[in-house]
Amino acid sequence: MILMVDLKKQHSFIQSEVNSALLRVASSGIYSLGNEVLSFESEFAEYCGVKKCLGVASGYDAIKIALRAIDIRPNDEVIIPAFTFISTVLPVLDLGAIPVFVDVNLNTQTVDVEHIKKVITKKTKAILPVHLYGNLADMDSIKKIANKYNIFVVEDAAQAHGALYKGKKAGSLGDIGCFSFYPTKNLGAFGDAGCITTNSIFLAERIQLFRNLGQQKKNLHIEFGYNSRLDELQAAVLRIKLKHLDYWNTKRKHIARVYREDLQSCQLKLPPVDENIQQNYHLFVIQTDRRDELCRFLLRHGIQTSIHYPVPLHLHPCFRYLGYKKNAFPVSEKLSQEVLSLPMHPELALKDVHYVSHTIIKCMGKKQ
Repeated sequence: MILMVDLKKQHSFIQSEVNSALLRVASSGIYSLGNEVLSFESEFAEYCGVKKCLGVASGYDAIKIALRAIDIRPNDEVIIPAFTFISTVLPVLDLGAIPVFVDVNLNTQTVDVEHIKKVITKKTKAILPVHLYGNLADMDSIKKIANKYNIFVVEDAAQAHGALYKGKKAGSLGDIGCFSFYPTKNLGAFGDAGCITTNSIFLAERIQLFRNLGQQKKNLHIEFGYNSRLDELQAAVLRIKLKHLDYWNTKRKHIARVYREDLQSCQLKLPPVDENIQQNYHLFVIQTDRRDELCRFLLRHGIQTSIHYPVPLHLHPCFRYLGYKKNAFPVSEKLSQEVLSLPMHPELALKDVHYVSHTIIKCMGKKQ
């Protein structure tokens, strides 16, 4: 079986490095907010080109704490693309705020800037663009709107580790960047972990407060906060993997080029290309109205695929109370019926990439 992700194979390449790091932490006797966390925060901040990075327990917490830092309160509105993973929106609800969904662009699959303009109200406090699949949103246009209306931009960069927009890293483009280090990400921990990046010292200080129970100094809590500290063990693993991230991303880009070359004449739509954006190819997502047929065909031929995402946010039953109906966001609904993620990870052999491509062509045929 050709797997979507092969973490066992990845670990085999870095096992000795990771084992040494884990032993170092175990021997230190310090397991929370110690030198490993501080070092990772410094190293990832430098990697992203920002002043500050604060480790947290998950990507979910990263968004929630980032929103707290910019003072999102009950009934404030946060603009979110309708086509993304549910963890983008749930933190908004956690804070009692109102998610305002907008459609995505059919070509880029990221938030449609023209739709953002139409939903801004006096209650709009933030825009939460998602760098979907490792393809970055149109950040210049988004920031222009945000500046005009004096609202914050919080990047959901959970799938965009190392991706570039006009030469700048994801996580450095808005007021705050939010990352997940879930194991399957380009930079993945050994469990849940996340971080928040920013160039604002003021926001960084608020984030640091909120992630650690609102504690200004030991036993003095000046805010309602959360228990969301990045573990020393996770930080140690992330420090090892960060050294390999650019190499792994380069391998992903090479695999993506091979897919493109093999599939350029096939009857399907390939991921978007923009000269201003260097994707990290967290996922390689094709689009076809024969998605389900193709998915079954590939599985029969020993190829694992996945669908990111089969249900747009507004059609999840838990969001019915928001009042959105079917056909409210036609592009998001179309994508949910047509996208298919192919195997994509740095350890994927090129012979397997060719096999996936040729199997797709066998099912789909070539363009006439």
